[in-house]
Amino acid sequence: MSHLTINIKGQLLSLAKPQVMGIVNLTPDSFYAPSRKQSEESLRRRIGEILDEGATMIDVGAYSSRPGAANVTTAEEMQRLRHGLAIINSCAPQATVSVDTFRADVARMCVEEYGVDIINDISGGQLDPEMFTTVASLHVPYILMHMKGTPQTMQQAPVYDDLIGEMFYYFSERVKRLHDLGVCDIILDPGFGFAKTLEHNYQLLANLQDFRCFGLPLLVGVSRKSMIYKLLGTTADEALNGTTVVNTLALVKGANILRVHDVRACTEAVAIFNAMNNNA
Repeated sequence: MSHLTINIKGQLLSLAKPQVMGIVNLTPDSFYAPSRKQSEESLRRRIGEILDEGATMIDVGAYSSRPGAANVTTAEEMQRLRHGLAIINSCAPQATVSVDTFRADVARMCVEEYGVDIINDISGGQLDPEMFTTVASLHVPYILMHMKGTPQTMQQAPVYDDLIGEMFYYFSERVKRLHDLGVCDIILDPGFGFAKTLEHNYQLLANLQDFRCFGLPLLVGVSRKSMIYKLLGTTADEALNGTTVVNTLALVKGANILRVHDVRACTEAVAIFNAMNNNA
């Protein structure tokens, strides 16, 4: 998959080597407390840290998608993003910025008013019927994630007859719709931790390489998630080592982008993975 690229404002970003995406949460309730950045000073410090530690992308979210998270109004989400994106544009104007939202109106505002580069939709277009046409009109890359239900309901006993088969159908149908609308840059995110049991997540990890058949970039986001700390009997605060292990396995299985809280640990894993491939 060394030929994969995504178009960022007319410039092709090569995914011949894996890229790291650093997480910024503009929320008071995201599951990993240190990722929450709301004051201007803490946000500027976090952006500098992400870029200094080697990430090539920043993913900004203003709606917590942790299981059971409270709903946030569109107006509140927009207000949080306006605050955060203005600061990011001020301190890191050249950064490649992704916004994590499932709302088409929010996506449009972020791209048109703040020049955001990528839209990251955890719902795969399910929670806003206008999202696909909006992304097509904005001409930005779109991260298409797999999820069933909503953040409030997704972990209420998720059941699949055939997890991988159902995910393949989900992605095939949506990729075709997006292509028919003219969306050229689609990134697949299998949605670890979204509407999946612990066993589902590891079944997905074991079969991750199968999703390369779509010929699209794969994004993996497992950073400090419960699939790691529940398996190990620890907490999100203690899940860095497990996160690095799972990220490394994801790289071996074909992940192109890793979305993480701990950028330095991830860029070191990517450097080791690249060194192995360079000397194979």
